Amino acid sequence: MYRHILIPTDGSELADHAVTHGLSLAKSIAARVSVIVVEAPFDFGSFTESNVRQMPEAISKRTEEIKRHATSVLKRAAEAAKLASVSCNTIQVEDAQPYEAIIKAANDKGCDLIVMASHGRSGLSAVLLGSVTNKVLTHTKTPVLVCH
Repeated sequence: MYRHILIPTDGSELADHAVTHGLSLAKSIAARVSVIVVEAPFDFGSFTESNVRQMPEAISKRTEEIKRHATSVLKRAAEAAKLASVSCNTIQVEDAQPYEAIIKAANDKGCDLIVMASHGRSGLSAVLLGSVTNKVLTHTKTPVLVCH
């Protein structure tokens, strides 16, 4: 049925649940997985003319934080995949629109299912913040399994 599953994660508890679920599904159907972390790019708009001299240091610090976080999240997922005997590759992407990066990765890697978490925002929070999961559901042609 499914041969290659994409599992987006941000390292949160809900996303970890989706990783676990995706790996379990992959194991049961002998599929392989790709796990992706999408990080937001550096926010240059947060700098004013008065503190522009601090920008190189801030960029360097943010780049290291992103790398450390993504490496940690992807390492946990890869170790869980190894324990489950599931073939896994990891992807780290920087994109201001995470849903676009997720859809692109699914298409580029030939994934035939996306397994991801929903943070369950509702009301004004959902309207203001949007939902990466909802945007993926709305814009992809790849089937999506949403874990709560």
